[in-house]
Amino acid sequence: MTIGSVTIKAVLIAGPTASGKSALAMEIARRYGGTVVNADSMQVYADLRTITARPTEAEERSVPHRLYGHVDGAVNYSAMRYAADVVDVLAELGRSGSLPVLVGGTGLYFKALTEGFSAMPAVPEAIRLAFRARVEGKDTDALHAELAGLDPLMAERLRPTDRMRIMRALEVFLATGRSLASFQGDREPGPLDGLPLLRLFVSPQREEVRERIDRRFETMIANGALDEVDRLRARRLDPLLPIMRAHGVPGLIAHLDGMMTLDEAIARGQTDTRAYAKRQVTWFRHQMAGWQAVAPEAALDVALRALDFG
Repeated sequence: MTIGSVTIKAVLIAGPTASGKSALAMEIARRYGGTVVNADSMQVYADLRTITARPTEAEERSVPHRLYGHVDGAVNYSAMRYAADVVDVLAELGRSGSLPVLVGGTGLYFKALTEGFSAMPAVPEAIRLAFRARVEGKDTDALHAELAGLDPLMAERLRPTDRMRIMRALEVFLATGRSLASFQGDREPGPLDGLPLLRLFVSPQREEVRERIDRRFETMIANGALDEVDRLRARRLDPLLPIMRAHGVPGLIAHLDGMMTLDEAIARGQTDTRAYAKRQVTWFRHQMAGWQAVAPEAALDVALRALDFG
């Protein structure tokens, strides 16, 4: 596949949740003997297929899919680990001649692939567990104040309500004695850095996305999302793990714990997902230069013209 005289090494498809990008990726993979590669931070987890809108088993059989459901929910999976996994997948697809079609809505994943990533230090498990045991039940404001005393630069950069990132900054400081900010300037090149790529951002009208999100969440519930979340709840995982913050999960767990009705949990999941979709659009607009915004109904034609004719 070429654009002009340049051979395209991969197709990248991003967009807000419920924009139809996964169907687009599968169609491109079908037409060009490609493989759909996940770029969504929640669809990597084995525990959650329905609530994260992972491809169905039938869809996974229809064209090759990679990096879906390959991570246990107890793992704090990161963009750096994702990029390393993609390196292995790209090598495999290069040997087989299959076109990589990367699709998802996680901007940090795409940024790690195309622009590289900071070489973040590993926090020893013993330090992580001891720290989390110490701060369990502690208010986020108090954690931010603790960070301000140890690492004022990162405290200034982080919102006082952003508990996950505050804890990450504290863990890094406790493990290394250095500010997390000191690591963020050292960047490793991404596996797609400098390669010829087709980058499409599927961009529906805002009201259309809102309607799709609301309908899809109701369909998820009808298809067993509540049972899926109940099984996750039974694992009693750390509530700060990424999987426990997947859109819809906190509300459904609250319902299962008797703290809200199912209708309230559904409404919360829909609201959280709509807010996330808005942030996704803002992220790509400001952080990811070089992407072509396309309407869902025109996206396939745009892709085919680019891949066939340049």
